[in-house]
Amino acid sequence: MNLLGFLRDLLRRPPPVATPQALAEFIDGNAAFLVQKGLYEYSRARAGHYAKVLFAEQGFKDAVEVSRWRAYPLGLAMVTELAEGLLRPAAADRQAQFDALRALALSVFDGYPVPAALGASDWGALRLDLENNLQRINMHAPKRAKDIPEPYIEKYFDLMPIHEKLRTAEFPTIGNYLRVTAINIHADLEKRADVPALAAMLSGRSA
Repeated sequence: MNLLGFLRDLLRRPPPVATPQALAEFIDGNAAFLVQKGLYEYSRARAGHYAKVLFAEQGFKDAVEVSRWRAYPLGLAMVTELAEGLLRPAAADRQAQFDALRALALSVFDGYPVPAALGASDWGALRLDLENNLQRINMHAPKRAKDIPEPYIEKYFDLMPIHEKLRTAEFPTIGNYLRVTAINIHADLEKRADVPALAAMLSGRSA
């Protein structure tokens, strides 16, 4: 979950997303980008001229580390749902494709060791939440990109590493950030995804 590396990659011509591995990398990088960019930009905006001082404080660094790892599974769920909505119309076997995509997202999560900032118990609970959030994707029609963050906005907002008394009025701002970023991620995937190839491979068929 390297935000700086992901941002550097954005400056290069993005490769096509044509294999499950490429899709996993897309989901991982964009999930990290989605949640971390919001955490840092919001904190910087709230701190104003004191941002450099705030970001240098160890207490704040520790709080951000906890927040970003707790937020990461929310980002995984959102970006996976964006991908599922794009791929669903091309599915030869919708359930098989969904099961493969769900397993793919969980494998991305499982690729990370337990964060020291959280511990095994909290990390396991977050994985269970992710499983439940992923399963709910299959229970409704595909959503528009801007609507996908709705169930996650409050949870994400509560993870902001700023005292709750200082962030009460900013809830709409955070919601709008997630919506706009989800739209941009979806547009990027639309341009880069080889939908027929991905649908075939995720369904266990050859393209």
